[in-house]
Amino acid sequence: MNPADLLEPRCVALDVRADGKRQALGVIAGLASRSFDIPAARIIDALLAREAEGSTGAGRGVALPHARLADLDRMRAVFVRLETPVAFGAVDDQPVDLLFALFAPAHAGSEHLRALARVSRLLRQSEVRQQLRQAHTADALYAILVQEASVSAA
Repeated sequence: MNPADLLEPRCVALDVRADGKRQALGVIAGLASRSFDIPAARIIDALLAREAEGSTGAGRGVALPHARLADLDRMRAVFVRLETPVAFGAVDDQPVDLLFALFAPAHAGSEHLRALARVSRLLRQSEVRQQLRQAHTADALYAILVQEASVSAA
């Protein structure tokens, strides 16, 4: 499953201000709420519950927050680039500025894990991270994520 299958242009935001991990997750929950028609409180609770199990900070300034939501009928995603990196408890102890949040229906099985692995592989590529950090618009961020995912799948 590609980011193009999960991500819609309206679920991408750049230069978002957040003072910390919780606020960054709140921004993600707000975007997801508007796009998925699920209350933001339910989304933030699910994200925070997952973070309580262990940080989703993957390293190199990237976080992959994820949660299961009973109200979803398919996998969805939100991508946020923060204006200033925030502490996230990442595996390399580096602050995070690129957040790709993945949301799966409660009944999703291994498909959720495969999508998470695919996004992780994509964002491990230094050239992709650099392009994402240099993009000037949300549309450009979306195009990079979708295009690079398509190239990687080929």
